Amino acid sequence: MPRVTLPDGSVKEFDGPVSAFDVAMTIGERLARAAVGAKIDGELTDLSTTITTDCELALITEKTRDGEHDPDALFLVRHSAAHVMAEAIQRIVPGAQLVYGPPLDTGFYYDIAFPEDRPLREGDFEAIEKEMASIIKEDREFTRYELPVNEGMTKLQGEGSKYKIDNAERAIEAMKSSGDSGGLSWYATGEPGKDWEDLCRGPHVPSTGRIGAIKVMSLASSYWHGDETSDRLTRVYGTAFFNKKDLRQHLERLEEAKKRDHRVLGKQLQLFHIDETVGQGLVLWTPRGSIIRKELQDWIGTELRKMGYSDVYCPHIGKLELYKTSGHFPYYSESQFVPVMERQFLRAVSDEGCSCAELSNMMAEGDIEGYLLKPMNCPHHIKIYASQPRSYRELPVRLSEFGTVYRWEQSGELSGLTRVRSFTVDDAHLFVRPDQVEEEVAGCLKLVKLAFETLGMNDFRVRVGLRDPDSAKYVGKPEVWDKAEEACRAAAASLGAKVSEEPGEAAFYGPKIDFIVKDVIGREWQLGTVQIDYNLPERFDLEYVGSDNERHRPVMIHRAPFGSMERFVGVLIEHFAGAFPAWLAPEQVRVLPISEKSLDYANEINRKLTEAGVRTSVDESNERVQAKIKDGSAWKVPYLLVVGPRDAEAGNVSVRAFGVEKDLGAMKADEFVEALWEEISTKGASTVKDRIPPSA
Repeated sequence: MPRVTLPDGSVKEFDGPVSAFDVAMTIGERLARAAVGAKIDGELTDLSTTITTDCELALITEKTRDGEHDPDALFLVRHSAAHVMAEAIQRIVPGAQLVYGPPLDTGFYYDIAFPEDRPLREGDFEAIEKEMASIIKEDREFTRYELPVNEGMTKLQGEGSKYKIDNAERAIEAMKSSGDSGGLSWYATGEPGKDWEDLCRGPHVPSTGRIGAIKVMSLASSYWHGDETSDRLTRVYGTAFFNKKDLRQHLERLEEAKKRDHRVLGKQLQLFHIDETVGQGLVLWTPRGSIIRKELQDWIGTELRKMGYSDVYCPHIGKLELYKTSGHFPYYSESQFVPVMERQFLRAVSDEGCSCAELSNMMAEGDIEGYLLKPMNCPHHIKIYASQPRSYRELPVRLSEFGTVYRWEQSGELSGLTRVRSFTVDDAHLFVRPDQVEEEVAGCLKLVKLAFETLGMNDFRVRVGLRDPDSAKYVGKPEVWDKAEEACRAAAASLGAKVSEEPGEAAFYGPKIDFIVKDVIGREWQLGTVQIDYNLPERFDLEYVGSDNERHRPVMIHRAPFGSMERFVGVLIEHFAGAFPAWLAPEQVRVLPISEKSLDYANEINRKLTEAGVRTSVDESNERVQAKIKDGSAWKVPYLLVVGPRDAEAGNVSVRAFGVEKDLGAMKADEFVEALWEEISTKGASTVKDRIPPSA
């Protein structure tokens, strides 16, 4: 007789086992028909799942109560679409062997082994989509059935797919580890034993007809288990939505994203360069890109000085003992560069006949002596704090640094500026008394908000990253974590923004508040972060003398408004499509003389701008002025000033702004310089356009 508690707190009692769909029907037929899945005690399940014990139940529909697309609903429809695509592909290529096909944030993929004489090509996409449309039109149910492990393995061995056998063996191992005594599950698209089916944990939407719109997107190479020495597979990407309108908008966003790709624009606008001879994921900032980075750094640095931060500088490496104390090494060694071992240590182990395998084991255990390219700045800042006695009167101590750190990313995961192996963090660490935590965290959050709002990135949400209680990766006592997590919740709530909590997203030393920013085409990026840490001060035995003359432990706050400068600039390039606001633009003004006769006047205007601190140039080419305008627009220069003989006589400039088809009009040269400088100094709060005379 299960009792089912609904999200509003109401309780429904049943005389016996009941499905999630049946529960929905007791609420209302309309809701039941709209539902595509359910969450039972927080676990996403099919709508047909049988409930036998007391539980909490939430029904999943296409959209949430606030009208947003429900990520769980999209997960279900895309997981289901992956099955439909796999069935369609096997109809077209009968010898294709399925490997695995998970849903993604923007769609899904299926890794498939194709016969050597019949590879899949983009030319097959239309036929695949036609077959998928037919399967969707049939509106066949997704039917789950389960077999005992032995019986299930016999079934798979009879079918002869080594990939599915491997998947099943891994699933069995996972079940053993978690204490799950269940069997292996399949999903049939229709009737088991008659219609197409696949080994799958689920869950899925109720039937194929709930998939409103699909698109096969692209092909890529992949390898079994990601091992380049193993079987080569074909990864088929697709996407799915509940309706054609959402699919169309998604495809339009993808097309716009291609135009904004920071890797393409970065090359066109000469903002950065990545050279294979230097190394993958190691960014070379060109003069033009360095301007953007430095402007951001100078601006945020000014704000930090207003807030009482002190600049510090730290080396790029540190002794392994430092990172052993912090907990970074060896537990996170897979994401770090290989340590630089001391010569004496290498010589000693060599003299002892240490083999490569033994040395590798010593590295894995952390039993080596040497140095590490720093993966984080915090241990260095901790040592600066600990370098002298501290009194409660000194706190908070706020240390800031644009510090470069190093992470080992797999080559296949590297991407332009957004995923690199060396990046600079606008890092700061605050050492505060417990009674100062709330105020200091609020100040950090205010700074992050200021950064986004100044750059016109006003659409953001806040994510509170909590520890996963089932994970062993976190350091520190549970009661300390409880205190830090509650402080994060309170601080996030004070922002007045949409807040979500996500277990498992905390740093290993403490919970954090992340800002998830949505750009102009709707993509989300995790950028600024604030983290509260009670653990590293404990690990490093940090102290201050309190008003009671006793020794106390400070609390540490980690804070980075931009996060990685590389990633942030990459996001900005795409957000602005390379057309930066005037204060950030590498070239703010270009003066275009109509002919050689106006060159002297153009140089005079250029000199005035330069003296005012504006980044400017003169186009001295022999091209016609329209060609000069076209070239200046290609470089996305915010303002082009066209000057001719009449302008010289009147002391005017004809102003053309990027993205505006017509000239803004003429204004006095001195007035333009004054208006532009105000636009630059106010970060766009006041613009040149505001100063153009109405009659222009």
